[in-house]
Amino acid sequence: MSRFSVIIPIYRTEKYLKECVDSVLSQSFRDIEVILVDDGSPDGCPAICDEYAAADSRVTVIHKENGGLS
Repeated sequence: MSRFSVIIPIYRTEKYLKECVDSVLSQSFRDIEVILVDDGSPDGCPAICDEYAAADSRVTVIHKENGGLS
């Protein structure tokens, strides 16, 4: 099996972020990397992302200034 990446863009999603990331990490396919892209979220999302990265080596966090819509 090949490794694949799941990229999750994050901005003001504190209420749903844990549910989303937990869902991805609990899948039966284990050879994944999860990239959390914090787009300068002003709520608690940056700290939540950092907690996941510290707890699970499959999680990488990118913090950036808010860039607006894609």
